[in-house]
Amino acid sequence: MEECAHAGCLMELCIQLCITMLGKQLIQNNLFEIGIPKLKKLLRKRKSEVTSLQEEEVKILKRYEKDHFLGPFAGINPEYMEMIIQFGMVTLFVASFPLAPLFALLNNIIEIRLDAKKFVMELRRPIAAKAKDIGIWYNLLRGLSKVAVIVNAFVIAFTSDFIPRLVYQYAYSPDSTMHGFVNHTLSYFNVSDFQKGTAPLEPMHLHYKVQICRYKDYREPPWSSTPYDLSKEFWAILAVRLAFVIVFQNVVMLMSDFVDWLIPDIPKDISLQIHKEKILMVELFMKEEQGKRLKPAKGHLCRMVWSYTAAHISLVKMSC
Repeated sequence: MEECAHAGCLMELCIQLCITMLGKQLIQNNLFEIGIPKLKKLLRKRKSEVTSLQEEEVKILKRYEKDHFLGPFAGINPEYMEMIIQFGMVTLFVASFPLAPLFALLNNIIEIRLDAKKFVMELRRPIAAKAKDIGIWYNLLRGLSKVAVIVNAFVIAFTSDFIPRLVYQYAYSPDSTMHGFVNHTLSYFNVSDFQKGTAPLEPMHLHYKVQICRYKDYREPPWSSTPYDLSKEFWAILAVRLAFVIVFQNVVMLMSDFVDWLIPDIPKDISLQIHKEKILMVELFMKEEQGKRLKPAKGHLCRMVWSYTAAHISLVKMSC
């Protein structure tokens, strides 16, 4: 297996993310946002071959007729997908490249203006449609945020020296310092144990015969009863790494749930306004119901008064 560089796997991942966020997101995507619509518009103009007389006619056309010459609206799924990929790159590997959120913010500030210009001036106006939220994209973002916690926990635990340093400082260091940490991480190898055909071609390049080599790993020395097997330090560090992953995951999940509970999805003033609107709607509904009930009651009362008046007149006539 190919090992990481001397600076560690985090440095290699940091370089890759830096190239992705700066080169692809900030430069390449934004250039495409500007260049591709301009190129398509130029090709449509050349295909149509609009003359000067036709240009005068086009100026007289109405707004919806002019919009027909713009590019067709292909939907917002590509825009959502670009944001999902960016969110995944930022959250999944933020431990190795902490500046990724800053570059993502700068990219989004530029892109939101480019998208506004593209949707207003380069594309036809999309058909409006009601939507309660962003749909399945919210579930994807929420799932990515959960996976990002686990991925960052493993990145910190297994691709950095954070856990081995803590274990050495609190379990193996004689003076509770980092003095001697490098020597602790190196194992011993006897050059006589090289397999046939794998020994160095020039064993005397240091002008003396090397008997013992050191390499970065936690293995038993060649003079032990189980030479080159995984040592107790390796299993201790592995246990601490797994424990760190579990603790980190649960702590971050609890903190995210607490922040989610602390900051409501709907601001307080908007929720109060919605509550007042609901109360007004209920009062209006109750007034309409009361009005419907009073209408037949008033008609019945008029009929009773009319019948009483008619009976009184007949009694008066009879007495006369």
